[in-house]
Amino acid sequence: MRAVLIYTTAEGQNMGDNAINNHVEKNMSQTIISIQGLDKTYSNGFSALKDVSLEVAEGEILALLGPNGAGKTTLIGSICGLVSPSSGVVEVGGFDIHKNARKARSMIGLVPQEIALEIFSTVWDTVRFSRGLFGCKADDAYIETLLKSLSLWDKKDNTIVSLSGGMKRRVMIAKALSHQPKVLFLDEPTAGVDVALRKDMWEVVDKLRKTGVTIILTTHYIEEAEEMADRIAVIRKGEILLVEEKEALLQRFGQKQVHLHLTAELTQMPSALEESDLELSADKKTITYTYDVMSKRTGITSLIAELAKNNVHIRDIDTRKSSLEEVFLSLVEEQKS
Repeated sequence: MRAVLIYTTAEGQNMGDNAINNHVEKNMSQTIISIQGLDKTYSNGFSALKDVSLEVAEGEILALLGPNGAGKTTLIGSICGLVSPSSGVVEVGGFDIHKNARKARSMIGLVPQEIALEIFSTVWDTVRFSRGLFGCKADDAYIETLLKSLSLWDKKDNTIVSLSGGMKRRVMIAKALSHQPKVLFLDEPTAGVDVALRKDMWEVVDKLRKTGVTIILTTHYIEEAEEMADRIAVIRKGEILLVEEKEALLQRFGQKQVHLHLTAELTQMPSALEESDLELSADKKTITYTYDVMSKRTGITSLIAELAKNNVHIRDIDTRKSSLEEVFLSLVEEQKS
């Protein structure tokens, strides 16, 4: 039987299923992370972050996307107090990450890219000890529920060295959640994890979001961001290119393709359509028409009418919309040019 992870709110009340939707709706209007004018320049002159400003609402999932070296890990490190910025202000839950480091840090859980665990410690001791590091009282019932939710309960007495890479990654997530933080950072959390374990992890992430935990993730699996995130932030060369709701981003930058499958080969495109944005397949049996998702007039009706006028008959029609990965790549390429 799968355990359900029950999280405790600031008011000290457990969240049941009936309260989840109201809790998330209420929190989404409240800012839990506020970043203003954040810069980070290293001693060698390299500028890792440039005037980054960002606000994250309580209870949302924000996907931070960018190519390697874009500044994702530096930004996360700055929010978590692991990297000292050159200038700017970072607040978590209203607490300055440097002026009120203890209070701000207690609200944060971090799962870094690298697996850093005491290899001869057991799973149970590792997670329980991590909770104590944050000054939290022992709560073995919570640790048990946490380990069960991550499918780690049957491994609780195993040493870290005996675990697979995927299981070690789960222990890292359990450590990050051991003190019941309000913000969880996942920096490439599913790197090296097989498909089955990745699916289980995202189920846990979804449960956490529903209980009001704010989640910021970076991932090379952009389909995961497309599936899970409420908003997308794109960073390149230390600068935030945009921060936008996922659906709005796909609408604004996405394209849609209509594939018209013909009953017979089309030897020659009708003259009235020669200047149109059409592509004929190699077997000459499919016409692909690409248009902007935001277009009020798609032109599909007139296209079909013109084909019919020229005795070109359609057997079937299917459509395809841009994925988040395609939108992301187009944004990054656009900034290069």
